[in-house]
Amino acid sequence: MRIEAHAPGVFRLRCGPRAWLEPGKPTARAQRQADMLLARHEAVGEFDCQSPEPGVWRLTQGDACLRIGGSEPSLQLLRQDLRVAHARVSFQPAAEDDGARLWSIDWSLGDTEGLFGLGETQGDPDRRGSLLVSDRLADRCLPLAWTPGGWGVAANTLDRVEHDMRTPGSYRMQVRGAGLDIFLFVGEPSEILNQYTALTGRAGQPNLWPMGVWLDQAAGQTPDDSLQQIRSLRSQGLALDVLRLADPAIVGFQADKPVFEWSDRVPDWRALAAAAGSLDIHLAGSAIPGVLRGTALFEEWEDRGWLLCDENGAAWVCPGTPASGGRPFGLLDLTHKDAARLWTERHQQALEDGLDAPVCQAQFDFPADVEARGGETGAVLRTAYPHLARRALFDAVAGPRTPQEGVMLSRDLFPGVQRFAWQQGPDVDNTWEGYARTLRAALSVGNSGVAVQTHGLGSASHAVGDMSPELYLRWLAMCVFSANFSFQGLPGLMPDAFDADTRAVVKHWLQWRYRLLPYVAGIIDDAVRTGLPVQRSMVQAYPDDPDAHAWDTQYLLGPALLVAPVMQPGGTTEVYLPKGDAWWDLSTGWRYEGGTRWSLSAGLDALPVFGREGHMLCLGPAAQHTGEINSARILEEVWMFGMPEHNPVVMRNKIRVMQMQGSSYIKGLEGLKILPSEGLEVKRRGAEVRISRAR
Repeated sequence: MRIEAHAPGVFRLRCGPRAWLEPGKPTARAQRQADMLLARHEAVGEFDCQSPEPGVWRLTQGDACLRIGGSEPSLQLLRQDLRVAHARVSFQPAAEDDGARLWSIDWSLGDTEGLFGLGETQGDPDRRGSLLVSDRLADRCLPLAWTPGGWGVAANTLDRVEHDMRTPGSYRMQVRGAGLDIFLFVGEPSEILNQYTALTGRAGQPNLWPMGVWLDQAAGQTPDDSLQQIRSLRSQGLALDVLRLADPAIVGFQADKPVFEWSDRVPDWRALAAAAGSLDIHLAGSAIPGVLRGTALFEEWEDRGWLLCDENGAAWVCPGTPASGGRPFGLLDLTHKDAARLWTERHQQALEDGLDAPVCQAQFDFPADVEARGGETGAVLRTAYPHLARRALFDAVAGPRTPQEGVMLSRDLFPGVQRFAWQQGPDVDNTWEGYARTLRAALSVGNSGVAVQTHGLGSASHAVGDMSPELYLRWLAMCVFSANFSFQGLPGLMPDAFDADTRAVVKHWLQWRYRLLPYVAGIIDDAVRTGLPVQRSMVQAYPDDPDAHAWDTQYLLGPALLVAPVMQPGGTTEVYLPKGDAWWDLSTGWRYEGGTRWSLSAGLDALPVFGREGHMLCLGPAAQHTGEINSARILEEVWMFGMPEHNPVVMRNKIRVMQMQGSSYIKGLEGLKILPSEGLEVKRRGAEVRISRAR
């Protein structure tokens, strides 16, 4: 066994044969796999090691302690000398004759101790009662699990991990491998997410334009159809920034050459790119990481060994997908450096030709006999392949820039997915239940370390008739107060499918979206440093307030705003304001104490949103696209919720707050309109603003 204080409040525990613990210089394959899992390999913490009794070790760093051993060998996690977690570790030979073992870590859970994280769920965010398998695609699993009681755990492996929470009071992790490698976390959920993403990687700050509204082209539409929809939206004063072209793939390899060509759905790509550019519209579209079967290039790459192969050494043929137009194809072996480099270089060329954001779905349910050149197969290949595809695309988008900028869109989930922006939300039906599912999905991946999930406003693949004007506007309001969202290009789901009153409210909400961009961009920028998501669940933000945990469709948008979307017809909703803070209603300016529950009525042009006392909200101008926003003048107005105590979260933040003798002194508000809370007065003194109690 080897234990490291990997970071404050983080222990790394490895068990296994000495040859596994001390392998010497890692092979290129082993190093590549290690880099997929960890962005920071070195341990940066220290602990004090004591043995208070024979067979017992206490490893302490600050308030966190790992206790190992005892009369019944086990491990315990302590926080401020109080036990927060208890587990037993055992192993047995795996079923396959490959030297692997099945390591079992059996955690004891309290009767009311919820377990959160572990990937995407569209239902109850508490994962107790479920069985999740890391490489089973339908489970949408991620490694990190945590409780509001102050501890978390993540297995550091590409191999299969089973999370069995079906037995009351128990959580069994079963990890397959020659040895066991896990990280143990002690602290608040926000501290756990911070340390977990610092270990495993975080995405860089994207450009501003991806935070504008997107339009998803409907299947069968031509580019001219989509451009006409965009012109119609613009003529109504409705904002838009990005067109995502529908499948099949908009770009792919030629039949006989390893170069990209544009789909024949676009007779003249340069003309399309120019027309989109004239409207200040950015283009996104997909490609498949492979080559169609039956082409000369398929045969050439099969001979060269650039495609994933089956047990006989022949190229494995992937069944058709939407991106391939239903046609079977061979998958590039992205463990091969030359193949991965080619995939990156071809996308770089596509980006130079006008494609602004690649879209890639590369998570496949590989049969057990499919193998990569590096020897990856089974669960390891199923887990590693989408990471390799996303990495290659991110290299094309971000290039050598530091910090890396740019986005690609994908639904794939795998360890380390949070390194790459942008995560696409689920395809849900056009009902109130579908609306709730996309919100719960965003909050659950946020609990698992993914900072950004986008939403679709409805789905073009489900019945449109269920989408009423009321549901459309409630869904839109939630999307506006999120990381981002997309309209659906299907005519029945476009704003002009509804009456004039509904379209007027759509315009109102889109103006709000673009005014919020400096704040949303600031939250994403904050996530680069903290790992905290844009939409933060109540249990994550308020672990010490059990009453808040049940409100699983409320969330914090960044640190300053509490959003309580209306989730049912009628406009009346229940809101819980968490303990420990006071809250200011953005609509009325009224102040509410925390720890209270309210029944509110909200019109279709209103959404229960509350500002957290001590914080500020910085808003920009209304715009029809981000090209209208002056990057040197991105702010227009500042709203204050009580006496300012915290620097605001805002893009390119140069606003600083200092408190002295009961007043707040703020620099960086020159030329901005200031809306103080009731009972405060504003005095400008040159470049400084003083906020004090009204006399």
